[in-house]
Amino acid sequence: MASLKDMRVRIASTKATQKITKAMQMVAASKLRRAQTAAEAARPYAERMDAVISNIAGAASGSDSAPALLKGTGNDKVHLLLVCTGERGLSGAFNSSIVRLARERALSLMNQGKDVKFFCVGRKGYEQLRRQFDKQIVEHVELRSVKVLGFKNAEDIAKQVIAMFEAGDFDVCTLFYSRFKSVIAQVPTAQQIIPLLLEEKETSGAAAIYDYEPAEDEILSSLLPRNLAVQIFRALLENNASFYGAQMSAMDNATRNAGDMIRKQTLIYNRTRQAMITKELIEIISGAEAI
Repeated sequence: MASLKDMRVRIASTKATQKITKAMQMVAASKLRRAQTAAEAARPYAERMDAVISNIAGAASGSDSAPALLKGTGNDKVHLLLVCTGERGLSGAFNSSIVRLARERALSLMNQGKDVKFFCVGRKGYEQLRRQFDKQIVEHVELRSVKVLGFKNAEDIAKQVIAMFEAGDFDVCTLFYSRFKSVIAQVPTAQQIIPLLLEEKETSGAAAIYDYEPAEDEILSSLLPRNLAVQIFRALLENNASFYGAQMSAMDNATRNAGDMIRKQTLIYNRTRQAMITKELIEIISGAEAI
């Protein structure tokens, strides 16, 4: 059995840990609102961008002059998995859930005879994926030094992806991130961004006919790279909000668990101390009676 001194040290250590987890919970809560606002503000723009491109691409997707980002290479042999995770841990299953989804997709593609490559954005995803797919990771970007996420960060990543696509390094690119739903719910999401998947929309009545100037292909050649950057930027913002939500929940649980441990350790300490006092009293009384 541990001595009373060891128990006091253990209780003090648990209290110090509880203070740290409580402070981290408050910091995450203060940053969550701003991150959530940014993520929710990016959704309408990204969704509207998809709608505009879908309308324009309706006439251009079947033509031979359609941009490669829209029609693809015609093959699906090589897949690039763009995995976006956090730079830090202590956020529950936030990072591991994204990596798990990407790992399952990679293993499924490899079982089908496809070649899989990884583009890791974030330190935690890279650390987990390199244990199993070290030779398949072709690029790694860390945003640890970035204080505020900007569109420039997503644009730089999009340029690297487009350069790899134009060089023929892959045929299909899928983006992995965690979509923010609530403080206690973050949804790991996989979204194909190259070639762009067009959503089929049901229309009632006669559809409107538009004339574009310049031609649809020329418009798409400038819109598609920007849309790629927009989708990556949206994923980064969603990840940021999801990270703080997951960290807030994880630190709240850790604080509660630390409180339970302190109560149990204090109870054991008091019982042990009382038992030792009782034993000493019995020895004193027994010695006095013997005399």
